[in-house]
Amino acid sequence: MIKKKISGSIILKTIIYTNVFFFVISMIVSGRNTIFTLNPFTALTPSIKSLIFLGASGTVPINNYHGWWSLITANFLHGSLLHILFNMIALHQIGSIVSSVYGKYRMYAIFIVTGIAGFYLSYLAGIEVTIGASASVCGLIGATLYYGKSRGGILGESIYKQTITWIIMIGVFGILIPNVNNWGHGGGLISGILLGWMFGYNEKSNESKFHKIFSLFLMGVTLCTLIWSLYYCFILLF
Repeated sequence: MIKKKISGSIILKTIIYTNVFFFVISMIVSGRNTIFTLNPFTALTPSIKSLIFLGASGTVPINNYHGWWSLITANFLHGSLLHILFNMIALHQIGSIVSSVYGKYRMYAIFIVTGIAGFYLSYLAGIEVTIGASASVCGLIGATLYYGKSRGGILGESIYKQTITWIIMIGVFGILIPNVNNWGHGGGLISGILLGWMFGYNEKSNESKFHKIFSLFLMGVTLCTLIWSLYYCFILLF
């Protein structure tokens, strides 16, 4: 019973549901400023102001409001319906692979830490406002890339080639679609490879007590920052 409660599937679903919850909240906060359009790239787009209030990252929130906690909260915010749909589908697919290969605790740690790394690199690069789970998704892709290359064999080579295809697709999207945070993607990808190497995967070593404690610590920090973002938004609005 305990194992079911803390399974990788439950953790992954919780991340996805939290993203959906904050997307709905961002539209409620945005109110009449929400963009309703038939354009799939901008349909149901919350206002920039509402996203900053809820924890968007970048130079504006960090330099002007000292919002370093946004390095975590921005991971759970999205700029349109298509944005969140694309990221959550990718997160479900790739997160499931990472959870089975690395274990649920290492998967969560990779998700959060690579998101922080991606948004911090974005901040250093001067990106004014940035949001989305794609930095963390790229982090999971980076960990998958390391696994495929390190494991080798038919399975490892297949996973490695598939991961390279994902990276190429993300790179193409980053070039063709405006306002894509390529710095965040790059930071997430590189840190994901490094964490894959540092943490190891199940076929090399099982999840340790450290991995579990570190992941639970990150869960606690994430919960606190998300609660703070809701409180901070409420204070600014009222």
